[in-house]
Amino acid sequence: MREYDVAVIGAGVTGSAIARQLSRWKMKVALIDGAEDVAMGASRANSAIVHAGYDCPPGSLEAELNVKGNALYTRWCAELDVPLQRTGTLVAAFDEEEAENVRALYERGLKNGVPEMKILSGEEARALEPMLAENCVCALLAGTGGITCPYEMTIACAENARKNGVDWLLGRKVSAIRGTEAGFVVTAGYEDIIARRVVNAAGLFSDDVARMIGDDSFTVRPRKGEYLLMDRSAKAPKYVIFQTPSRLGKGILVSPTVDGNSFVGPTAVDQTDKTDTSVSQEGIDQLRRMAKKSAPEMDFRNVITSFAGLRAQPSTGDFIIRPSEADGRMIHAAGICSPGLTSAPAVAELVEKLLMESGLTLTEDPAYDPHRSHIRRFRDMTREQKEAAIAENPLYARVICRCETITEAEIVEAVSRGARTLDGVKRRTRAGMGRCQGGFCSPRVMEIISRETGIPMEKLTKFGAGSYLVAEKTRSGEV
Repeated sequence: MREYDVAVIGAGVTGSAIARQLSRWKMKVALIDGAEDVAMGASRANSAIVHAGYDCPPGSLEAELNVKGNALYTRWCAELDVPLQRTGTLVAAFDEEEAENVRALYERGLKNGVPEMKILSGEEARALEPMLAENCVCALLAGTGGITCPYEMTIACAENARKNGVDWLLGRKVSAIRGTEAGFVVTAGYEDIIARRVVNAAGLFSDDVARMIGDDSFTVRPRKGEYLLMDRSAKAPKYVIFQTPSRLGKGILVSPTVDGNSFVGPTAVDQTDKTDTSVSQEGIDQLRRMAKKSAPEMDFRNVITSFAGLRAQPSTGDFIIRPSEADGRMIHAAGICSPGLTSAPAVAELVEKLLMESGLTLTEDPAYDPHRSHIRRFRDMTREQKEAAIAENPLYARVICRCETITEAEIVEAVSRGARTLDGVKRRTRAGMGRCQGGFCSPRVMEIISRETGIPMEKLTKFGAGSYLVAEKTRSGEV
């Protein structure tokens, strides 16, 4: 059995950030996930907001880590070549009751230590954001709020961790964990591994992981959020526009993306199924109706896709980041709901601290490199840079995804970095994310994946887990 100092279960943004943080030390770390790629859960479908931290309950762990994580994002994104735009966020009020909520959020933000906040009049808010509805009476502006790309941050953390020696054990669902004198025996897919410490960052399934060692101190339930994504040709807001929050979350927002699109969402529907990411007509109707309240100019004829993500809602009402009550050698990083994306760097630092306190000796690795570069984007190059890239690698001359101007060279590199599914390539390159949503480029991307990996076309999947794209051949050779 392979032996590790730390096994991190869950390759979402939380687990990947923890793996990256631990990769700076001289020890063996495994990043484990049942999915075939990183960023396959909540980290692939959320609002992509870098939250300022004004809406978390004062004194809560999520409030502390939200503000710390927001501050860390500047350095992490610079080191990892991940897009970060400090657009600022607006929480808009449209009547006096909502205005009271805005003022309460401002006071809460002060208690949480959130910088660069101020309350604007309706006229001041509309001067900053022309898409804001005329009946806005006031708005809370948070200057440190912004937007990023959640799956790119996850991929970047995981890639940087692997560059610094972390093993990826993907497509290996953890089915059992057994405590031993030396640590744990973790059954991950087809093999057992030994780990001195386990970090439980399994998202929606973190309570299931905890119960594997007899810890039933918390539960996690799924909350579905549905979204509508607009084409880049649609008019987009300059700021992230929030409505005043409810007990279910931060409400329907209208936001730009780092790739030039805009979107509305999410809904907030509590459910019991931890895998149901279907989109309902009821949800779409709610998104259209509520988004118009904030931004009446939103034109839903520009919608190119709808999708849903699931958020992990903890029974404790706060992030669960602590040693397990059943065995302190397991560190929980569980119940990381919104603002989990923003908090990820700070969560990683706290888990690192808890591992030290558990008795794990950490020795700094002088070879640690915090930097990772994104795949070179052909569409962002100047004419001279494009000519030089093609001269160096002729595959840059072959555009595969016309909507997003993604070349064969970029797709080949995505595969070399670990993409084995259509969605894996999409998240690393944006091939298939444009107006036609992969209608043109998908077959060609599949051919490239098959060629580069040797995986037969009939074995390729969209996102793993049996999501096959073509039928298997019959005995006659027909498909």
